[in-house]
Amino acid sequence: MKRREFIAALSGALAAWPLAVRAQPRLPTIGVLIPANAEPFWTKLQDSLRALGYVEGKTIRFEFRTADGKPELLNGLADELVRLNVDLLIAWQTPAAFAARKATTVIPIVASVADPVGAGLVASLARPGGNITGLSGTIAELGGKILELIREMMPSAQRVGVLVNAADPFSKTFIEQIERGGRTLAIAIQPAVVDGADGFEAAIAAMAKERADALIVQPSLPLKAAVDLALKYKLPTISPSRFFTNAGGLISYSADQNEIYRSVAQQVDRILKGAKASELPVLQPTRYELIVNLKTAKALGMTVPPALLARADEVIE
Repeated sequence: MKRREFIAALSGALAAWPLAVRAQPRLPTIGVLIPANAEPFWTKLQDSLRALGYVEGKTIRFEFRTADGKPELLNGLADELVRLNVDLLIAWQTPAAFAARKATTVIPIVASVADPVGAGLVASLARPGGNITGLSGTIAELGGKILELIREMMPSAQRVGVLVNAADPFSKTFIEQIERGGRTLAIAIQPAVVDGADGFEAAIAAMAKERADALIVQPSLPLKAAVDLALKYKLPTISPSRFFTNAGGLISYSADQNEIYRSVAQQVDRILKGAKASELPVLQPTRYELIVNLKTAKALGMTVPPALLARADEVIE
């Protein structure tokens, strides 16, 4: 090729290059909003989406935001994600779902929450309406089961404290269901509403002073901070969250987390392929898992009944 022809060809290629760049398809962008930093959640969510062909930087982009246990930050973070013009929002737990709904009525939201109908986030599980669908965690219905596990672990238990999140609209239902179970099992319930981790010490110290036998922790609270203080006051703890036993809690009983991640990923996939959130039924878990942290039991000087250990899906040693 002659020098003049080479320069002409190169100039043509350089002129066309910006057009080629602009012609690249825009990757769908998913905004993820959670109340507190949860590395296992983030990793497993990506794994579940990867199984459906969504790979960060290749077929999808993520914008991840966490309030780091400060619920007052959620509204601002949700607004930020909306300004980034994400194609879809994933909201983890009820406070994040409310913040996402406040930020947009247009962008589809896939929310994993305890009771989306009771919280007023969707019209019904079969036909959500609006721009929200996702997964119902059925945590309210677990109140009685959690108390049964406490009684099995500690047959003489008479009083149980409940640490609930002031920023979570589900708190009222959460307490009501546990109190109903308490009446059935003749267990006195001592609730304490806290605004983030700042109120933990006073609430847990009061429960210890009142000789509570155990402590139930609402999942939308900063779990590690609650666990550490409960251990300080020698209070056995239980929560309907798989992350809780990872953080050092004694027992967790909750919907199977792998199923939750798969369900959230499936809802995201359907919406990105054209389904409307308003017409996409809210999914419900079909399997539950019991986790026992034997290391924590030993730190508390407790012996876990063999029958309870035998039923556990996982034992952390």
